[in-house]
Amino acid sequence: MSYFILLSLTQVMEGDKPCALISDAWSEHDYPKELSDLLKQNFHTISYREFLQNPVLHAPKIQAILMWAQSPAAEPSLLRSLPSLKVIANGGVGIDHLDLPFIASLGVKVTNTPGVVSDATADIGMGLLLASARKIVQGHQVAVGHKTNNLPASLMGFEVTGSTLGIIGMGHIGYKIAQRGKGFEMKILYHNRNRSAEDERAVGATYCENMDDLLRRSDFVMLAVNLTPETTGLIGQRELSLMKPTATLVNVSRGLVVDQDALVKALQSGTIHAAALDVTHPEPLPRDHPLLGLPNVLITPHVGTDTYQTTRRMVEVMVENARAAVNGLPIPNEVKPQ
Repeated sequence: MSYFILLSLTQVMEGDKPCALISDAWSEHDYPKELSDLLKQNFHTISYREFLQNPVLHAPKIQAILMWAQSPAAEPSLLRSLPSLKVIANGGVGIDHLDLPFIASLGVKVTNTPGVVSDATADIGMGLLLASARKIVQGHQVAVGHKTNNLPASLMGFEVTGSTLGIIGMGHIGYKIAQRGKGFEMKILYHNRNRSAEDERAVGATYCENMDDLLRRSDFVMLAVNLTPETTGLIGQRELSLMKPTATLVNVSRGLVVDQDALVKALQSGTIHAAALDVTHPEPLPRDHPLLGLPNVLITPHVGTDTYQTTRRMVEVMVENARAAVNGLPIPNEVKPQ
């Protein structure tokens, strides 16, 4: 088959694909090419930067927004400019950055990727807990330091095995965290979302009807809730004051679940021992933010889902959801306004 025939076939195939608006991160190769190719196999992709260069040309064609790390942002002005838009396929579970009623009023569907992120996020939660408790980052810095010739007593950590883990938010991710805690022979307490007696027995978990009770009893408090009006500022000065002075707060949910000003004061005063955070508000924090200078704080840049396996599966599910919506088929993971 000649080059020109192949080129013509390719053009026809490209023309048959629905158009999708994607984050500039995909077009700028911030992610493995194999993953961006998954998008291009199913959609004619238009990066947000490319869209802005000629919105009049691109806007009528776009039927899907493949949203990654909240980009492209679902601004009302953008959504109103896309007359053919049928779906916003979000990569990840959290949809607190999306105005579901407004999007629905435009006749546009919203999807997410539940379940896919649970293992990776639970892993990072336990990783933060272990690294904070055993001062792994500080230990690495001592081990590679040019002036190190002895082991400082300041690296003495806290035992994880046999300690009490309090999980606030016992959904998919919270339950995966409980499974990992059981492997460390931890006593598991939980609040928010009742699990079945069978689920509780499987991980040795005890439900705390009152969150205050969980806070008082836990050596490690793990936040794994969705961000909602009810969970915004869930952990503030009062809640931190209930925790043990030896306790550590671990957050793998959203930064706004914690009152960060109150957290800084609690860490500075010794109200709690430490904090380990995969999320903050904003992200990243301003470089002069006090949390960044505290020795009893460990922060990672919202990398809970950042494994190759999980990222690939998220992209696959995004594509499945978006293709279904564009083709008018049942959508596997539609998120509807409450």
